[in-house]
Amino acid sequence: MNNTEKLMKLILDSSNIVFFGGAGVSTESKIPDFRSDTGLYKAKNNLTYPPEEILSHSFFKKHTEDFFSFYKDKMIYKNARPNDAHYALAKLEKMGKLKAIITQNIDGLHQVAGSKEVIELHGSIHRNYCMKCNKYFDLKYISGYGGIPKCNHCGGTVKPDVVLYEEPLDMESINRAVYFVSKCDLLIVGGTSLVVYPAAGLVDYYTGDNLILINKSATSYDSKASIVIQDSIGKVLKSVVDEMS
Repeated sequence: MNNTEKLMKLILDSSNIVFFGGAGVSTESKIPDFRSDTGLYKAKNNLTYPPEEILSHSFFKKHTEDFFSFYKDKMIYKNARPNDAHYALAKLEKMGKLKAIITQNIDGLHQVAGSKEVIELHGSIHRNYCMKCNKYFDLKYISGYGGIPKCNHCGGTVKPDVVLYEEPLDMESINRAVYFVSKCDLLIVGGTSLVVYPAAGLVDYYTGDNLILINKSATSYDSKASIVIQDSIGKVLKSVVDEMS
């Protein structure tokens, strides 16, 4: 029995699965990650400032127009569509197996694929709020606005509901994630190198015996996992769910 077959058996035997995913889930939808050799941080962007600095709260405050120029160009992928991983996870939820998806991604593709219980640790490009009156704006408003997006009610700056460097994660989201991880009987971690904290620390709240890691490269948690699969997450999850269907 290979590791994919072992994973399928575990999923069949489980009724309380949680999936924790990172940028590797979205790269298969042609959305670049941050830290790989072809990621956003290493790309030749011809930028005056490094991407890590641009995506910080202090940069947003001091150079708001430069922030939005980069954000609209490099962080929004309006044509991106869910891939096999997104659809497989949505099917597992419909089967009653998967109880929650915890994601570090901000693209909203899990919801597009049909998943309902999605905890977005780093926010979403689809939610934007006026910093003065808190009025909500959708992605279309932001992406179609030239320069710095302004509220059509009070004139305040509209900020994407994404967590920038120097900003804390939303505690309600963290608490929900901790609850689901601590209660699940099978934790599948995919598409993340588990180096970004505090999000990566969520794995430590899992107390069960079935930790599964699906990632193209090794992680610091590999030695703690019962199954490690170094392969495409979309390919692995699709093959398992198709076999179950």
